[in-house]
Amino acid sequence: MLTEKRQDEIVKLLREKESVTVQELKEFFQASESTIRRDLTTLHNKGKLVKVFGGAVSAENGVITTEDVVALREERNRDEKLSIARYAAALIGERDFVYLDAGTTTGYMIDFITQDSATYVTNAVSHAQRLAKKGFQVILIGGELKAMTEAVVGSEAVANVEKYHFSIGFFGTNGISRTAGFTTLDIKEAAVKRCAMEHSLRRYVLGDGKKFDQIAPVSFGNFYDSTILTDKIPQEGYAGCVNLIEV
Repeated sequence: MLTEKRQDEIVKLLREKESVTVQELKEFFQASESTIRRDLTTLHNKGKLVKVFGGAVSAENGVITTEDVVALREERNRDEKLSIARYAAALIGERDFVYLDAGTTTGYMIDFITQDSATYVTNAVSHAQRLAKKGFQVILIGGELKAMTEAVVGSEAVANVEKYHFSIGFFGTNGISRTAGFTTLDIKEAAVKRCAMEHSLRRYVLGDGKKFDQIAPVSFGNFYDSTILTDKIPQEGYAGCVNLIEV
């Protein structure tokens, strides 16, 4: 198949499915991975689609490409985040081994956490400091510090997370989509989130209603593999999803 024809077909597939993986496209077109990746790069540069980790999503979806500092994100949808955080904190049980992801909504949880017999592991420096001040047992993941989100990321952070098995994990996200799953802007941050999620027995993603149908460039989790705590479930496309809890 000619390159131009194949790329037109990729765009048509995205209009139907909203997202596709490199593997799906390889099998559909019987083409090599390098060929498919070149096609996706070309179409991304033309604005026909948005490349994400492992595939692409339709350019018609709400795509997030920039990130604000923590201080600005803390004030955005604050009341909604507080209600989600309060509910999430109550899920922590005695002697739980908890992973608390970096993020503003997970940060709001700390004011509501009362379980002092649990152990808390986090990749957020500010979270660790606040938990320690409350007298909780805290483990801070080591690695590269990302100033924008105040999160510890990178290969060393992933290697540290891999050592543990969490009874419960709480995760922040930039976007929530049934097709792209949970997404964030930074590939290093996504790697830590993905690893911690895989090592958590119970997984909760905290996201206010405005994050639905928003997609950032890098996926770190499948939509159906975690329970989502939100203040408002969108009726269109999400009604009846058993892994959604409106708090």
